[in-house]
Amino acid sequence: MTSYASAGVSIEEGDRAVELMKQWVEKARRPEVVGGIGGFAGLFDASALKSYTRPLLATSADGVGTKVQIAQRMDKHDTIGFDLVGMLVDDLVVCGAEPLFMTDYIACGKVVPERIADIVKGIAMACAESGTALLGGETAEHPGLLAPEEYDIAGSTTGVVEASKLLGAELVRAGDVVIAMASSGLHSNGYSLVRHVFFSPPDQGGAGWRLDRDVPGLGRTLGEELLTPTRLYTLPCLALAATLDVHAMSHITGGGLAANLARVVPDTVSVRLDRSTWSPQPIFGLVGSVGDVAQPDLDQALNMGVGMVALVAPDEADAAVRLLAEHGVDAWIAGDVAGAGIHGEGGSVTLTGAHV
Repeated sequence: MTSYASAGVSIEEGDRAVELMKQWVEKARRPEVVGGIGGFAGLFDASALKSYTRPLLATSADGVGTKVQIAQRMDKHDTIGFDLVGMLVDDLVVCGAEPLFMTDYIACGKVVPERIADIVKGIAMACAESGTALLGGETAEHPGLLAPEEYDIAGSTTGVVEASKLLGAELVRAGDVVIAMASSGLHSNGYSLVRHVFFSPPDQGGAGWRLDRDVPGLGRTLGEELLTPTRLYTLPCLALAATLDVHAMSHITGGGLAANLARVVPDTVSVRLDRSTWSPQPIFGLVGSVGDVAQPDLDQALNMGVGMVALVAPDEADAAVRLLAEHGVDAWIAGDVAGAGIHGEGGSVTLTGAHV
């Protein structure tokens, strides 16, 4: 006799996964959350928005790309949630929005409750660090579509910003200073390139390395380096926007530093960034040297050591660096904003110099 279980879906294991994750979801709770997980929808008390004059809701949806394969191959699943949350909430914060809540979606070939709980643990811990409520989510078992050990994760988040405090390109002007904030490493972008460089066999242009390879200069195995969680900038950036004259921010994800910064630069100005103001972590140089990847391709695919950028008024640049340091974020002045045609065409971002 055929049953749902014989087709590869276990309702019982799904229920056990929910029980295991509850303790972690509780850690990512805000006072506005109504009820708990297990219902058909998460509830958030929006009466808190009454204190706003004109509240603008911001929303973001994303995943973590092929970095999940590294977690799966290493059988370590409690950090990938930081990558998911980072991709979501720090897209909101660039406009000055405070993340309120998020929901997640986990698709897997087979529900292994302990593995699902580990994934949710990372998501919940990252939500707690960024002040975001984990309101709920979905775990879907897809036998036949995904192998038993395979999974993918995605999520969406909602935040709010007062309309008068909205950050963006319209505030950027000539004379502004570019504040770069250090990444923790690769974060969650460029892993298709990275995996090809390190793991493809030599006859396919790769190095054929293993995740447990000890690489001089990294101080840990290659797998441990590649699984480094994404740094969360949410609370430091919200403090920066609340305290100083910040005009715009840019989350450096897919496309690299120049392309993402150009998204918040108006046509009336151009931006110059000086590579000599920072030294990317060794993993970036390793990708370039092992894979013979040219600098322009590295710049386009990877964050090159900068995970977030803020454009601030020139007389507050030093204060911005100090405030970020107080919040545990290494930051520095990486460039400046000038009129269109001085550093390049209007709306352009130009990288100069060489990394030290």
